[in-house]
Amino acid sequence: MDIAADVFLETERLVLRRFTMADEDNLFELDGDPDVMRYITGGLATPRAELRDDYLPAYLNYYRRYPGYGFWATEEKSSGQFIGWFHLRPGPDDAADVAELGYRLRKSAWGKGYATEGARALIDKAFTEFGMRRVYALTMSVNTRSRRVMEQSGLRLIRTFHLDWPYRIEGEEFGDVEYAQTKDEWAAERS
Repeated sequence: MDIAADVFLETERLVLRRFTMADEDNLFELDGDPDVMRYITGGLATPRAELRDDYLPAYLNYYRRYPGYGFWATEEKSSGQFIGWFHLRPGPDDAADVAELGYRLRKSAWGKGYATEGARALIDKAFTEFGMRRVYALTMSVNTRSRRVMEQSGLRLIRTFHLDWPYRIEGEEFGDVEYAQTKDEWAAERS
C-alpha cells in the first residue's frame, strides 16, 4: 500500500492519514484511557471487539461513501507516533454543505496545541476544498479543554442543549454545547 496515497492532510506537526485495520491496537489504547473517555462514556473503555468489528469498518466505509470526509488517524510528524484521530463528516441530519468536526487525542498529546492545529486545518479544508457553508463541533458543557480547542479554532458558541447520554457522565446536568463557524465568518477573519 502506498502510504503517501493514504495521507489526507499534513500540518506543520501532524499527519492525518486513512485508518487501516492495523490501527486496532492504536484505537484500543486510545479508547482504553479513562481520562480520554471521560466525556464520552464516563471513563469506560470501548471493547476491542467493538473497535475491530464496528468502529474501524465504519471509519473505512466513510472513505468510500463520502470522498474527502471521514475519520483520520493522526500521527505526530516528528516521531510517527499515533496520537489520536480527527473527523470531518456530514452529520446524519445535516445539509450537504454542513460538516461536523471532531477529535480524540491521547493524553500524552494534550496541551501541545495539536487539537487546535488539526481542527484549524480541517476547517480550512472544509471551506476551501469541499465548499462547506458551515462547520460545527459538539461537546459537553463541562469539557473545558475541548471547548477551548473549538474557540481557538475559530468556532463560536451557538447554543447549549441536552443530549440523552447512554452512560452516566459527571457534569451531564449542565448540558452540551454546539460551536460553529460559517464560511463567511471564516473568510472575514482572513481579510
